[in-house]
Amino acid sequence: MASHRKPRTRILESPAGRRTAVGVGSAALASATLLSQEAGATPAERSIEDVQKEVDHLYHEAERATERYNGAKERTSQQRGRVEQQLDEVAEETARLNESRRELGRLAAAQYRTGGITPTATFMLAPDPQTYFDQAHLMERLTNREQAAVDQFQVRQAKANTKRAEAQESLRNLTESQEQLRDSKKEVQTKLSDARKVLDRLTEEEKQRLAELERKREEEARRKAEEAARQAELERQRQAEQERREQEQREQEQQEEEQQEEPPPADTGASKSEKVLAFAEAQLGKPYVWGATGPDSFDCSGLTQAAWREAGISLPRTTYDQVNAGTQVAKADLQPGDLVFFYDDISHVGIYVGNGQMIHASKPGDDVKYESIDYMPFHSGVRPA
Repeated sequence: MASHRKPRTRILESPAGRRTAVGVGSAALASATLLSQEAGATPAERSIEDVQKEVDHLYHEAERATERYNGAKERTSQQRGRVEQQLDEVAEETARLNESRRELGRLAAAQYRTGGITPTATFMLAPDPQTYFDQAHLMERLTNREQAAVDQFQVRQAKANTKRAEAQESLRNLTESQEQLRDSKKEVQTKLSDARKVLDRLTEEEKQRLAELERKREEEARRKAEEAARQAELERQRQAEQERREQEQREQEQQEEEQQEEPPPADTGASKSEKVLAFAEAQLGKPYVWGATGPDSFDCSGLTQAAWREAGISLPRTTYDQVNAGTQVAKADLQPGDLVFFYDDISHVGIYVGNGQMIHASKPGDDVKYESIDYMPFHSGVRPA
């Protein structure tokens, strides 16, 4: 395929682009404020709790930027394929247009040899063919064959122009998505670099205190999850006992049917969740890498997308879209396999495994692991199947 000129890059003007730009600017300002405060504080003025909050904030900002990166990457991939297809169509229409032009040339040459300049020859030599078409009295002098050739040329010329305009618009959209991709990637790298700088400035003693603080935080989240799971189990037992009593009479009536050979079980939601959990458990210990979708590393939404793909369910790429890809579930009604989302901006997601625990691709520098769903601010639960 012939090469195509790349359109000039212009500033993103869509509402979504403006929101992204505002989000990036706000995040950068917040990060700069935190770092400037840290740089001006003395060890006596700054507690290890403050350090933990700052690092958590930077990791959270990096994960938000990662989800924006994932969305821009997906759009770029889709638009690139669309542009390639449209450019192929432009090339095909241009070839057809050139064939029509050659046909008109052959007609003009033949008429010139037999009788001088004819309407067709005049058309081919005119600097502006439309000026020629506007002269109705000349059009009337064309033969049927010439008229058909001119009509075909006009149709193909209009179609080629339309295809070319569509391709140019798609190229502009692709350029905008590529700019968003670069901006999001740069923001992720900046946030992770800022977090590393904060941690690198700690003394060994401070690093140990930070690790102990993290351990206590995880223990507290685990304790809350265990208590919530205990209460949920008591409620389930109560409901199960009630259902057992109600079912005793029905089971008596269905006894004969149960003794007959049963058909193979259908691929139910339960079997799907088992496949999801089996896949998620197999990824335990693999590193978190932003933008990764496996098989050797994952980010949070990359892991959930890959796990549910194993169950035959196609999830969108980002947390912002995955939260709408199923039935909303209350925290008290979560079942294994459900997606659990965190933070007000829905920037993190995990896979619920029961007893208040989830499997998730945690954060930069960490692995795919079990974690309490109370470790982060809970947003919502979603059941894809």
